[in-house]
Amino acid sequence: MKQILISLSLLFAAVVANAQEPVQTTKQILNEAYALAAKEDKKVFIMFHASWCGWCHKMDKSMNDESCKKFFDDNFVIRHLVVNESPDKKHLENPGAEDLKNLYHGTGQGIPFWLIFDKDGKLLSDSKIRKKGEGPEVGENSGCPASEVEVDFFISVLKKTTSLNKDELEIIEKQFRKNEM
Repeated sequence: MKQILISLSLLFAAVVANAQEPVQTTKQILNEAYALAAKEDKKVFIMFHASWCGWCHKMDKSMNDESCKKFFDDNFVIRHLVVNESPDKKHLENPGAEDLKNLYHGTGQGIPFWLIFDKDGKLLSDSKIRKKGEGPEVGENSGCPASEVEVDFFISVLKKTTSLNKDELEIIEKQFRKNEM
């Protein structure tokens, strides 16, 4: 009996130790990001992604490449919101993330889908490429920029939302163009 109790106690301890932290809500993530952005005088870069998404991983890999990671870190508080997970991983999704994506016209746009806000939560840009004069509800998601058109668009967004110089933008451009290869 004593061995059974010890075994059950050990099993319970293992379960508790392996218990996952609850997934943060979108509101919690945004509030923390805006506060940090205000403190550090940065913009907020939100990327909607999923564990299975290869292009999402390419976007992360490109932004975190040693050649340009500092440029993103110096200009943005970067946060991820999990959406579109497979049925067995729905528990990873951030409550409210899909609603936020839809609010900013990301419905049906695929992932990664990204948004850039100022420290006060004002939308500055998103990942949709539009023709001149088109509204926010139209456009095509650039996702993880790879093609010349997508990367040119991404660089234009970075020009208007950061203080990155020409040389830094060229480094980012070269890194992201590798995604097409």
